[in-house]
Amino acid sequence: MHQKSPFILSRRALVAGLPLLLAGCVTADYGAVRDGGFITPPIDTTAVDPSMLRTEVTWHGKEKPGSIVVNVPERHLYLIEAGGKAIRYGVGVGRTEGTNFHGQAIIGRKEKWPHWTPTANMMAAIPLYRHYSSGMNGGPDNPLGPRALYLYRDGQDTFFRLHGTTEPETIGQAVSSGCIRLFNQDIIDLYNRVPVGTHVTVVQG
Repeated sequence: MHQKSPFILSRRALVAGLPLLLAGCVTADYGAVRDGGFITPPIDTTAVDPSMLRTEVTWHGKEKPGSIVVNVPERHLYLIEAGGKAIRYGVGVGRTEGTNFHGQAIIGRKEKWPHWTPTANMMAAIPLYRHYSSGMNGGPDNPLGPRALYLYRDGQDTFFRLHGTTEPETIGQAVSSGCIRLFNQDIIDLYNRVPVGTHVTVVQG
């Protein structure tokens, strides 16, 4: 039986969809962001697994509203809301289980366009990072992206962060040296929603 081509649009459907076509492949949540003298480029959401895009979901856990849960195997971060809801973000994390952060922490510090200095372990694993042993100022080429939330435990910096990325294509994958990366638009959104002192739980399995 002859089937109608899925690519043939009626005039009505074309007119209705024209604003989306003109907008390209970027949703409002993932458009370009001008901030701090820099421009964060847009994300082509058609090239992204939909489950990695920011959305509100039902939450059945016991965590208090305002807390964060990172599920490493799922590659998802959840910001718990009231009423059994959570905002879910896609993350990139988990390249080497032994170097991943896990357990409890709090956000001890927040930075816009943070300075980045690779740790000794990172430089050993990725020799290219030795070039930045004295650090890199914040900016579009900085691996931490436009925002960083620093995880502390017992009052001490764990050297693990929630941060942006210069490699948006890696969100949803087992990447990073233990830190947890988000789309730049998502880390800006999360930064704006959570204060210093926010409780964070990172679950490995």
